Amino acid sequence: MHELARYATIAFSASAVYLFVVIALRLFGKKELAQLSVSDLVFVLLISNAVQNAMVGPDTSLSGGLVAASALFIINYLFKLLLYRFPVFQKLVEGEPLTLIYEGNVNEINLRKARISINELLETIREHGSAGIKDVNLAVLETDGNISILSNDFRNKSVQHRKRRKKVQVQS
Repeated sequence: MHELARYATIAFSASAVYLFVVIALRLFGKKELAQLSVSDLVFVLLISNAVQNAMVGPDTSLSGGLVAASALFIINYLFKLLLYRFPVFQKLVEGEPLTLIYEGNVNEINLRKARISINELLETIREHGSAGIKDVNLAVLETDGNISILSNDFRNKSVQHRKRRKKVQVQS
């Protein structure tokens, strides 16, 4: 019975740490998930080391580690199931996409809300192959932390491609 109580404590502690980290990530912003810098990576590694003892306590045995890992897999599965089944819960945990640019105009309020600098936004725009803000029809900070960009160039290429295809079909 003592062994079972010890494993139950490890499972509870691992689940509590999991929920804490999920809530902390939600409070500290979406962009942290998809855009890890060197300091962010070091932070994640140190957090995992810092909470290890909180999950397993003095039990550094293989069975203690397996119980903690199993509890994390189970709580993650249940958490994902809740997100899938209850859209309100998903919205609460993951938030909603934020429009950062619409038709070449920056939404300063959402940029501040997401704590994204104009330089970070410009870097992302260039990574997507656009020259600048005025070339962007839509930029959205997705719930996973990625920034999606739809630009004028993208739309023009799509239209030109369709026109070429139609011409080829007419000639056939």
